[in-house]
Amino acid sequence: MVVLRNDGTLASLFDARLAGLVHASALAEPGIRFRHERFLVSRLATGAVMMAAMPPYLLWRGVPSGVEALAIASLFLPVLAAVVLSRTGSLWVAHALSSAGLTGLLVCLAALTGGPSSAAAIWLVAVPLEAMVSGSRRATLAAAIIAGLGAIAVAFSGHLSLGGPDLDWPNSVAIPVFAITAIGHITAQAIEHIRREGEWRARMRDNEARDRLLLSAIDDLVTWHDANGRVLEASGSSARFVGADPGRLRGHGLLDRVHIGDRPALLQAISDVAATGVPATVPFRLHLDAARADGARTIHAEMRAHRIEAALAGANGGTVVAVTRDVSEHRRHAAELDRARAEAERADEVKTHFLATVSHELRTPLNAIIGFSDVLAGEGSMSLSPERTQEYAGIIGHSGRHLLDVVNTLLDISRIRSGHFDFQPEPIDVEALIRGCCDLMRLKADASGVALTFAPVPAGSALIADARACRQMLINLISNAVKFTPRGGHVEVLVRRGGGYLDFVVADNGIGVGEADLPRLGDPFFQVGGGYGRSHEGTGLGLSVVRGLAGLHGGSVSVESAPGKGTLVAVTLPLDCSRVRNGSQPAPIRTSVRGAVPEIAAGPIRLPVGLFDPAPVSTAHPPMRRAG
Repeated sequence: MVVLRNDGTLASLFDARLAGLVHASALAEPGIRFRHERFLVSRLATGAVMMAAMPPYLLWRGVPSGVEALAIASLFLPVLAAVVLSRTGSLWVAHALSSAGLTGLLVCLAALTGGPSSAAAIWLVAVPLEAMVSGSRRATLAAAIIAGLGAIAVAFSGHLSLGGPDLDWPNSVAIPVFAITAIGHITAQAIEHIRREGEWRARMRDNEARDRLLLSAIDDLVTWHDANGRVLEASGSSARFVGADPGRLRGHGLLDRVHIGDRPALLQAISDVAATGVPATVPFRLHLDAARADGARTIHAEMRAHRIEAALAGANGGTVVAVTRDVSEHRRHAAELDRARAEAERADEVKTHFLATVSHELRTPLNAIIGFSDVLAGEGSMSLSPERTQEYAGIIGHSGRHLLDVVNTLLDISRIRSGHFDFQPEPIDVEALIRGCCDLMRLKADASGVALTFAPVPAGSALIADARACRQMLINLISNAVKFTPRGGHVEVLVRRGGGYLDFVVADNGIGVGEADLPRLGDPFFQVGGGYGRSHEGTGLGLSVVRGLAGLHGGSVSVESAPGKGTLVAVTLPLDCSRVRNGSQPAPIRTSVRGAVPEIAAGPIRLPVGLFDPAPVSTAHPPMRRAG
């Protein structure tokens, strides 16, 4: 035995079939779709009842008369109205057809039950009332006109030949019957309308609650504005977005929180959207009522505004709806991308400059090596004197050593930048280190006609550092000083001791560096007066290597220089460099104009170094002036 369970399957099939009958133009709007469904259900139910009652009536009455045939035809008009609505989507036309069918039926009943005196005329009042329940003014007006025409037809129905037997009902029976049925019909229509309207309102409330929940769940701020920019309503996310309740943003509450410089653009954008209907996006700065987790009280926001059509304006009458989102993080990422692009462009520029510099530094000694090697290996070498041969061999050796210096410098930079420099701190004899470096560079200084001296090292200048790195720093500084000091100049090396640091100072009275070039000292491949026509060879990596090696020790570099006043470079190292951690970054460098009035420093004051004063330098502690 098959048992049918009330599990909603039949109702679901009926709803699906009914939804297929609704015209496509009514599917978008829930309210219009609801009215179409209600009309289709009622008219199709009327047709079903009529078809079920037709056979018994014909068996009882026999062959219908002309008036009865007209009444039966009127009963088919509601079904025809349902078909017209399903095909055209015109509700008022369908209601007019349905009203015509009901009016025709009532006129026929009145003609069969006494004509103008028939109680069936009471039903004509139900025709416009039923159309009014539909909510369509055109349907109500058409039903009223049709009911009026029906009343005129009832008035003249007594003069018509019916062609069939009258239904001789006494008024004492007919009037209560027709009145009760009319009242019952109107009551049923009103109850159905109230029930359907209640369902529709409940559905709308659910939709509104879902929309409010959705708006409160998103982080963006949604606001409704009038044409003048005033806020009519704001979403619940305003508490998270601005730190204020939605009510505090109404009126000019949101505008008061916009940065004063951005308010004209915001108001202009909303006004343009309200006037033209073209969506607009406007960025602005927004002040928050409460600081965010990162401490920010002002954010960068972006508003996307759209015009609301008049039919969708709702109860608040909003003209523009706007979605505002926080784009501070996006702007930060954009700024980081811009910085990264600028750094990449700078790196590409540095690479290009590096290739040009290195190619120049390599090509010059290689040309000398190849040229003089060809001379020594050629047929004319037999006629060269021993002095000339020795000179050529010396040039070849000098060029080879220069190439080796360039390659070693590049390798040092690479090891320092990659963190692969073998850093081994150990106790250093500072005086022996200074004397050894000066002895090593004295030959070059004498060849250049430059006097190279060093001052006695202060007592207690114990240092724990990498000896090879310190030697490389001093050699680079002395080499630069000798290179940029003209013949007859003077280069001095000395050490000064502070509370927890030690300074290696190299000073000269050479050509000096201009104030405009001071900030770029220490940058890789930067050379003062750089270019192919410069008068001094080199890759521009000497001071950059010093910065890298000083950074490994946790030290710093300071430079004082001025054109014609020479240059003073001081490398400051901690007394115990073995405690340094994460020394992979280049040492900070501070530059100043030599001879300028020094600023008062908040930190420890270093004693100045008195170099190249008119008085001769004594072997005791020399007079000092601030080095940076």
